[in-house]
Amino acid sequence: MRVRTFTLNTKREIVSKITREILTLFHVEITGSEGTADYAQLSVVNRRLLDTPEGFVRMESTLMLFDPNGNLRRFSCESTGAGDERDGAAVNRLIKLNLYRIFCEQLAMPQAPWGILHGVRPTKIVHRWIRYGLDALQIEKRLQRDYECSVEKAHEIVPMAFRQIPFLRMSDAQTISIYVGIPFCLTRCLYCSFPSNLLPNERHLREFMEILKKDLLAAKRDVMRFGFRVQNIYIGGGTPTSLPDDFFAEMIGMVYNAFYGDHVYEFTVEAGRPDSMTPRKIAEMKRRSVSRVSVNPQTMQLRTLRRIGRQHTPDDVRRMYHALRKAGIPHINMDLILGLPGETAEDVRDTMEQVAALSPDDITLHALALKRGSRLRLLMDEQHVELPSGAETCKMFSVAMKRVESLGMKPYYLYRQGYMRGDLENVGCCRDGAESMYNIQIMEEHQTIIGIGGAAATKVVDARAGRLKSTFHAKDLMTYLRDIDYYTERRRTLLEEVYGDGRNS
Repeated sequence: MRVRTFTLNTKREIVSKITREILTLFHVEITGSEGTADYAQLSVVNRRLLDTPEGFVRMESTLMLFDPNGNLRRFSCESTGAGDERDGAAVNRLIKLNLYRIFCEQLAMPQAPWGILHGVRPTKIVHRWIRYGLDALQIEKRLQRDYECSVEKAHEIVPMAFRQIPFLRMSDAQTISIYVGIPFCLTRCLYCSFPSNLLPNERHLREFMEILKKDLLAAKRDVMRFGFRVQNIYIGGGTPTSLPDDFFAEMIGMVYNAFYGDHVYEFTVEAGRPDSMTPRKIAEMKRRSVSRVSVNPQTMQLRTLRRIGRQHTPDDVRRMYHALRKAGIPHINMDLILGLPGETAEDVRDTMEQVAALSPDDITLHALALKRGSRLRLLMDEQHVELPSGAETCKMFSVAMKRVESLGMKPYYLYRQGYMRGDLENVGCCRDGAESMYNIQIMEEHQTIIGIGGAAATKVVDARAGRLKSTFHAKDLMTYLRDIDYYTERRRTLLEEVYGDGRNS
């Protein structure tokens, strides 16, 4: 559906955001006054009705379509909230639910697998209902009723949430994770929207290392001051292994000396790309007790690797994998992307066979998310780069999941993003005993995570307020280097606000 203009009866940012999520879900394009369109205007009016006698929120949403001749089509839907919802959350959910039902039931649009669960961590909702005492069947029914979630997706995430419970119980208010961001890559992938930088020269790397050391030591002081126990260390990026050998050894040594101890359950390094790996880096990871390495081929199709800007080959992936196994790294994760340009479900089938032959401990399936900052998004607009259809991407996901399940792996964490091909999700699957504690903690936002390095985020769980509070280092590398004192002070202030004098215990 193409419309020239769109209006909404509120300026509230959250309402605008969730309304546009529904428009995006149903591929409603706002063309502007000069564009060719099916309708001259789409208008949405939301209004709160009188609450039910029990005090439940009631919302009515009206969608109006004006054709080029001024004729009006009007559609309305009304919904009632649940008794265990906060007032504001109920209002926002019901707006999305009403609009979703208008598109599906009155405008005959196809239903989405996840319903209105767009851009959220769906298992967080499941965990809340588990705490309320609901059983698995009751939760699945709630997901279908309150979020229009399909039976298949509800059945996928409910067992996953119950699987996570023992891991989440291994953490308390004083248990935290450490994230270290190394914002460099050897090349920039076509689909990438992360704030990473091409690897600079030695002089600029040395400047980064000095600032990183300052950042690390400030975080170490915070850990000691508030009596934190570090459960997980995660070095990500960018591609941390893009650092030259000497710099990589220095970096991982600083991280190990600052935070490693008896409480550490998991130490992860994103190795990412085979063209960034060397024997010395593997030896340094082994020496520093790294327990998990992420190897990210994304695909095992050589033509696709070249198309998306990767310099390695499938054989390079295999060599890197075997080198890590030979070194005795306990767990190896492999990331794959579904929906890459030019690929088909048969390409994914072949990739899965090649990956399965390596027997990794964990396979994470990512649906391609076309972010505004990626070169691929720009090329799509300018050069009409061909991507698999949503239906083909869903077929890819089905092929990949069947192969993962045949390896005895089960899903254990999941998250969703905007602009995902096929309205799918990113899902991590592993064999029993190979679950990544860090992945579970960060996706469920159950644990405070201190961020260090370029573009890193610190996310603090405020148990008293019942919410997550965040502070972010600059995405721009030069700003991070220049203003490091400002960012470390912001991080310390946030931790003091939540943990000072034992307030979060």
